[in-house]
Amino acid sequence: MSGMYSSFRINIQYKAKERQILNAVLAVVTAVLTLIYPGFLYLIAGGYLIALGLLLIYFRLPAIIPAFPLVAGILIFMFPELIPYTFAGFLGFFGVILLLAFQFAILGFLTLIIAVLIVMNPDSVAYFVAVFLLLYGISNLIRHFMGARNSENLIQ
Repeated sequence: MSGMYSSFRINIQYKAKERQILNAVLAVVTAVLTLIYPGFLYLIAGGYLIALGLLLIYFRLPAIIPAFPLVAGILIFMFPELIPYTFAGFLGFFGVILLLAFQFAILGFLTLIIAVLIVMNPDSVAYFVAVFLLLYGISNLIRHFMGARNSENLIQ
């Protein structure tokens, strides 16, 4: 029985690592595109949110979690003028989720601050979106590689 439990545990960890690296790469690529092409923010941000929602569905997260970025992405495509408020709403939701996952408390707090800054400065939304995506992507990459290094130390 314990052998079966260990096998199941490894599969969960593998999916978590795969999800973490895919989220990080998606976030960093989107941040770079946002900085290079801020005029296409509605396409970039809407596409990112829809891709994130589909990625979360692929990794079988609870339905409410992927539904939120999917709905936000669709709203951005339908009403591009609402990007600041739609993305700030997404960041608010995401920041609360990160705060509840205690290991991401600092990133959750920063995400909530960025959401407030977007609402206060809607003309600078592209830069705030890029800052959030870079923070999120780079922190996930660091967390992934630090976890890989820690697991190597455990094996040796």
